[in-house]
Amino acid sequence: MPTADVNGTTLHYEDHGAGRPLVFLHGWGTSGRVWDAQTADLSRDHRVITLDSRGCGRSARATTGYTIADATHDTLRFLETLRLEAPVLIGSSIAGAYALEAALAAPQRIGAVIPVDAGLHHFSTATGMRQATAALLSRLRTDRAGTLADFVPHWYRPGANPALIDGTVRQLLHSTPLIDRLVTDQAAYDPRPRLPGIRVPVHFLHGGLDTEVPLSVPRECAALIPGAALTVLEDAGHMSQQDHPERFNTALRAALHLTEKAWRDGPKSFVTRRTIEDDHPMTTGKGHAV
Repeated sequence: MPTADVNGTTLHYEDHGAGRPLVFLHGWGTSGRVWDAQTADLSRDHRVITLDSRGCGRSARATTGYTIADATHDTLRFLETLRLEAPVLIGSSIAGAYALEAALAAPQRIGAVIPVDAGLHHFSTATGMRQATAALLSRLRTDRAGTLADFVPHWYRPGANPALIDGTVRQLLHSTPLIDRLVTDQAAYDPRPRLPGIRVPVHFLHGGLDTEVPLSVPRECAALIPGAALTVLEDAGHMSQQDHPERFNTALRAALHLTEKAWRDGPKSFVTRRTIEDDHPMTTGKGHAV
């Protein structure tokens, strides 16, 4: 079982395949297993690394380090430990923030960033969201299992496999409750003023049926990041990589191709403030342009 000692804790990871390194980061309270379908496909021609964040999956249950800044530091130290050259960071939900923050902190070490269903500023700025977050945290303290059983189904598209939802709930219950500090931190997080300073290729992937994070969020953020792009998977929810794995993998491969070209062409290829969504439509899960 491969592990890495990172910032005073031990992180579990899986490492498969060879080629361009892809580092997959999971969202709040789950684990690298949410990327199983991507590992099976992408490891045929890439080096695929899935990381369990501190307190989650098979990583150690550290007693501190549960903020977005802490997770970003863990990510950068992990990349350093594995000596990865220009890896692509692919972050689901809150991990999209870790990936973007890593690119802001160390652009010379990152090949590209692909945020997936990332909430970013939504949970700190949307009307009523801070109150909703406080209510969620209160329910988690009094009835964690019941609250997660009610909450997690909304992450998926209507008609999603109940076994998939149950598996996600089990992962969350297996994680340390200290991960709730990330929810608190996210309620005060807004990276938008700093996004124009990103100097690595960025391509957002987002489920069109995501009821947790509206499409306005990645659209706004992509418009702020030089050269960023957005692909919408219209029949997927907040866990788009699991809702429609084959469609997601096709979209991810397209995003990887575009970001690799931008990275090889150098900064001049992505410093113009535009999004590919504006002038080069990307297809969605059903083949519609966005």
